[in-house]
Amino acid sequence: MNSNPLSKEAETRLIDFFNHIIDPEDMAKILRQVNFILALAVMRQHETLQIGVINLEENYYFLNELAEILNPYLSEE
Repeated sequence: MNSNPLSKEAETRLIDFFNHIIDPEDMAKILRQVNFILALAVMRQHETLQIGVINLEENYYFLNELAEILNPYLSEE
């Protein structure tokens, strides 16, 4: 269990992200697709199916956006 709860700022950004950028169900689907593609690539020693590459290219943006909301690493302060 996480002992560090989300800050109010991170919570607000997550709510905004899921209300205005992508539906939570779509985000969950993306996370599962990327997880599957990465696991498959490792199991196949980095051979990646073309459909996996397309899904990864399309969904990479949303994963980065979610990561930035949770921990703004690339944002200017």
